[in-house]
Amino acid sequence: MTGADGFIGSHLVERLLGEGAKVRALCVYNSNGSYGWLDELDQDRARSVDLRLGDIRDQRFVREVLEDIDIVFHLAALIAIPYSYQAPASFVETNVIGTLNVLDAARDIGGIRVVHTSTSEVYGTPGSVPIRESHPLRAQSPYAASKIAADQLCEAYARSFELDVRTLRPFNTFGPRQSARAIIPTILGQLIAGEKRVKLGCLTPRRDFTYVSDTVDGFVRIGLADLAPGTLVQLGTGRDVSIGELFGQCCRIVGVDAQVETQAIRVRPKASEVEILRSDPRQAHDMLGWRAEHTLVDGLKNTVAWLQPRVDPDQVSRYAR
Repeated sequence: MTGADGFIGSHLVERLLGEGAKVRALCVYNSNGSYGWLDELDQDRARSVDLRLGDIRDQRFVREVLEDIDIVFHLAALIAIPYSYQAPASFVETNVIGTLNVLDAARDIGGIRVVHTSTSEVYGTPGSVPIRESHPLRAQSPYAASKIAADQLCEAYARSFELDVRTLRPFNTFGPRQSARAIIPTILGQLIAGEKRVKLGCLTPRRDFTYVSDTVDGFVRIGLADLAPGTLVQLGTGRDVSIGELFGQCCRIVGVDAQVETQAIRVRPKASEVEILRSDPRQAHDMLGWRAEHTLVDGLKNTVAWLQPRVDPDQVSRYAR
């Protein structure tokens, strides 16, 4: 698995271990020798994982890591949309070239199934909702453009070389371990720290939020399903809420009365804002037998329980950047 040290990847590692799978986990190299969220695995579980530090952009290294692998869950990516405006080349190098390296290695070795991770951001503001897999793609950020390119490479390799690659396209996943810069940890972190004026950007965009264990279940199902090369399946609940509505729900769950302080720094460029993302989950149900088991409220409660002992009020500014 690539991106095993991250938010969704670490949860997927735990799920696969629970299913009795042998897991090789590729984590991004760093000078601290950290395996990200996998550092929190208990010792018995950690010993059962083949942990590797490296870089998805290194073609030779990726080829080496994929040896003797049956299924590659490819989650490694740069995902911070605001940073993509500042450093678009780094998103191309990681998200596009990194994906190309995985596809080339799988093709060269043979007999490997690739599960590629897409994002609902590739749709941009849709022409109609709910969004189906056939909806046209529209990049409204450099991040989205890099993911569209990666998705198209996967489709091209399926068509050109009959590579067994399938693409999973989650909508907005949330839950424990998510980056403090994501919208739900941004809101909850400030509320838990006792902030009465929560710093946010635009409140009108609407999103379809899926709890992380449901997204992980989708990864397992698409990895094991008998599907044609190039198959695309999206994951979402089929329900959306505005950021303003989400803020109100978070206040009720934490049990505080707070107000929003709009921060221009958190607002996308006008033509880049995606106004609504709401999935049509029928294909995930029909092809994978998948549906979201957690409501937004249940997922928020679980996330609050995880965050509460980890939020330092003296460092809450990191949730509002």
